[in-house]
Amino acid sequence: MTRVVVVDDQALVRQGIRTLLDLAGIEVVGEAGDGAAALDVISETRPGVVLLDLRMPHRDGIWTLRQLRERDMDVPVLVLTTFDDDTLVVDALRAGARGYLLKDVTLEQLTRAVETLAAGGTLIAASITDRLLRAIRSAPSPVGVSAPPPQDLTERELEVLRLVAEGYTNREIAGLLYLAEGTVKNHVSAILLKLGARDRTNAVLRALHEGVLR
Repeated sequence: MTRVVVVDDQALVRQGIRTLLDLAGIEVVGEAGDGAAALDVISETRPGVVLLDLRMPHRDGIWTLRQLRERDMDVPVLVLTTFDDDTLVVDALRAGARGYLLKDVTLEQLTRAVETLAAGGTLIAASITDRLLRAIRSAPSPVGVSAPPPQDLTERELEVLRLVAEGYTNREIAGLLYLAEGTVKNHVSAILLKLGARDRTNAVLRALHEGVLR
């Protein structure tokens, strides 16, 4: 069973998410109302996925994401928010979020997103993908101005990268491309190295920004 921590400043929202996830067989092991409390709860419970709102008092979602990275707390974070502002989406993904959904999703969509992140994948709501691409195109490189130019990817690496961008896990990519899972992991490692990216989400952002993915 996937274990989840829900971070949202509204108690009623947290209770509603807990009830829905319980129906789907996903265990909520902790809750927090702001980023500072979230770090303590995540440290104590070691969840498989964190559901994180962005706009919260005191310490917001972007601050929380940055703190998780600085403290080497490697837990997949799914942003679940009512805000679909382009800048917020890009900032959240750059700060380390592996998924981004709006709160108008169905239980089935939320459940799939949680399971996708728990399995090592990434997921961005289709409704914001086009706007995200435009925002990335007009923004500085997500890996910083000091990042080296991306190296050319092979055709197979591009295939893998496209599937990573669509949210597939290594195991799912292996099945789709008829490869061993270890081979897919090697391709992903090569992609990260060639793009100068620190993780899968960052690789997708850099690939979009540089025009590697269209």
